[in-house]
Amino acid sequence: MALQVEDLEDQTKFRQLLSIPYQDIIQFVLDNLKKKSGLTFFLWSVCLIFLGLTVFIRIKIAGYFATADIFWHSVLGLIILPVISIPLHELIHIIPYYISGARNIRVGMDLKQYLFYVTAHRYVATPLQFIIVAIFPFLIISVAFTLLFFFMPGLWKWSFSLFLFAHTTMCAGDFALLNFYFLNRNKKIYTWDDADRKIAYFYEELEV
Repeated sequence: MALQVEDLEDQTKFRQLLSIPYQDIIQFVLDNLKKKSGLTFFLWSVCLIFLGLTVFIRIKIAGYFATADIFWHSVLGLIILPVISIPLHELIHIIPYYISGARNIRVGMDLKQYLFYVTAHRYVATPLQFIIVAIFPFLIISVAFTLLFFFMPGLWKWSFSLFLFAHTTMCAGDFALLNFYFLNRNKKIYTWDDADRKIAYFYEELEV
């Protein structure tokens, strides 16, 4: 049976690790990205791989296309596709949330922090559920566009390589949350959000 928010208030079984107001999420993200781990190494390695790919493609297409065409495909890869991908990214977050049983799912944004988020109001997510929700957009979009990349002509390869790099950097917030779980992997951490008050809570299950 799924845990309820009220179950986490039993101090003999659970201990609150932290609460994060949504207005402080960027600081939480930065703090956890600074903490070195295999997960952050993976994130920055993927960023470097995609960045290296963009440099390789740019060298390959040099002299074959007009500067104006390269410029517009650069805009496509660095601005247009990343902006278009935001609702897709958030939708992909929703899918595993919904499959796991969450129903009061909300999408929000905080433009001051350039933050877009999906939250399930008062839904208690297990560690596995939360990890899947967090990593799902990165996996789906990265795999899909990497496969498409191989079927695209030169300029489109340039656009897609730029987008893959940009989208990976956009996933930094997801990886910061994943890194928090990774660094606390010896603990069983449950999380839930009060979407009305805009606060995220994290609880550790105590050993009985």
